[in-house]
Amino acid sequence: MQRFYIAPENWNRDALSLAGAEAHHACHVLRLQEGHRIAVFNGRGHEITVEIVSVERGRIQLRKLTEARTPPLRCRITLAQAIPKGKNMDLIVQKAVEIGASEIAPLLSDRTVVTLSDETAAQKQQKWQQIAIEAAKQSGQNWLPHVFPPKKARDFFAGAAPHDLQLIGSLQSDAVHLKKVLAEYRGEHGGRPGSVLMCIGPEGDFTPAELNLARSHGCRPITLGPIILRAETAAIYCLSILSYELLT
Repeated sequence: MQRFYIAPENWNRDALSLAGAEAHHACHVLRLQEGHRIAVFNGRGHEITVEIVSVERGRIQLRKLTEARTPPLRCRITLAQAIPKGKNMDLIVQKAVEIGASEIAPLLSDRTVVTLSDETAAQKQQKWQQIAIEAAKQSGQNWLPHVFPPKKARDFFAGAAPHDLQLIGSLQSDAVHLKKVLAEYRGEHGGRPGSVLMCIGPEGDFTPAELNLARSHGCRPITLGPIILRAETAAIYCLSILSYELLT
């Protein structure tokens, strides 16, 4: 069944409709008509199966059939990702949503090749948020991750919400394996963390100053193994482990 996103501010469970890009996609790409059934979700755990009752003037009116509520994921995982070159950030955002990240914070690290003006940064955020919406639609995820505006590492840490466990990928010799960190957390706290911050650097790793900054905010350096991974691979690798260990 085709899924469509309705933003929370436009969500009215007793008078649902599609407008804008979602209505255009339904009408002109998928050729949906009156009588077709689709699912709509608001990114906050609500999904409703509806029937199309009318299509007119760029708006699709819907009739509610059945409603479902999806509980939040067991752990809030925030991916703080140094923006890689090219379109790899698009891939990272897509896969982060599919794997179960709750938040995605693009970072402008000292070794980030990409430079963004304020206007370009805002455009990038909107693009990545739309990629997140499309990934949530495709994967059946009813909780839509929020993509933050790109920030310097110091600005991110200054305003970041606290997490039960805070990690940073590192090539330094004192970094420990993620499975050891998770085992130690369970031993100390008697259960899993309810929230995790996972910081992934650019190719070439974070600078020593950035690593020290992360440490000063409670991040523990972890190794990703003996093979040096590309930035997008490192993000998928870490999120996959965290999803397996903490979301299932």
